[in-house]
Amino acid sequence: QVQLVESGGGVVQAGGSLRLSCAASGRTFFSSYAMGWFRRAPGKEREFVAAIRWNGGSTTYADSVKGRFTISRDNAKTTVSLQMNSLRPEDTAVYYCAADPRGLATMTGYIYWGQGTQVTVSS
Repeated sequence: QVQLVESGGGVVQAGGSLRLSCAASGRTFFSSYAMGWFRRAPGKEREFVAAIRWNGGSTTYADSVKGRFTISRDNAKTTVSLQMNSLRPEDTAVYYCAADPRGLATMTGYIYWGQGTQVTVSS
């Protein structure tokens, strides 16, 4: 099993920045997994935010966050991060880290999930 624990959420004003982190532990082959970030806003379905290939060689972003968010990973530390800049009130959501053993930076197919961290952007 892979355990994922997110951190770094909080309350920030519109236009501000936050950096989310996700630490993987347990029986993990982290360096071979793709990692993704998803979010669920109040009253909405969970949506894809960003993903990174197992080796960091490619990334994928939702259109709504392109140019504002950056996903990165450190395989030696088994962590993945999401740098969020120019935050908007519509970015308010619970953010989840997820892992996909297939290794590709896709929007679906994730089977391991963290518990989530709340991000609130005030206007």
